[in-house]
Amino acid sequence: MSHFSTVKTELRQLEPLVKALEDLGYAPEQGEKPVRGYRGQVATADLAVVVKEGGDIGFQWNEATGTYELVTDLDLWKQNIPVERFLAQLTQRYALNSVLAVTQREGFQVAEQSNLQNGAIELVVTRWDA
Repeated sequence: MSHFSTVKTELRQLEPLVKALEDLGYAPEQGEKPVRGYRGQVATADLAVVVKEGGDIGFQWNEATGTYELVTDLDLWKQNIPVERFLAQLTQRYALNSVLAVTQREGFQVAEQSNLQNGAIELVVTRWDA
């Protein structure tokens, strides 16, 4: 019996997802990777984070929805925050990295970045047109 759970996300691009995981202190491995779960069970993911204690964290591309879905054994979740909080933090970092990539591509520069008390991130970007 499989213990793996798949959690839907709105994460659509690989590069900001990898960067978001790195921002949170993880070392994601790209490519078809095994994700370890209960009693040695394995699921395959397109992006995986090997975790020393507990089940690994993986992200699997869902062609139908065009999103990366979280794949992990929730019974073995040993992170210091619940999976819901992990996904909230990951999604926030993903959004930040997506915005930063687009602003840079469009010729903007970050003038100011602030982490607010409520956990929000405020960005001020500028661009000089000639």
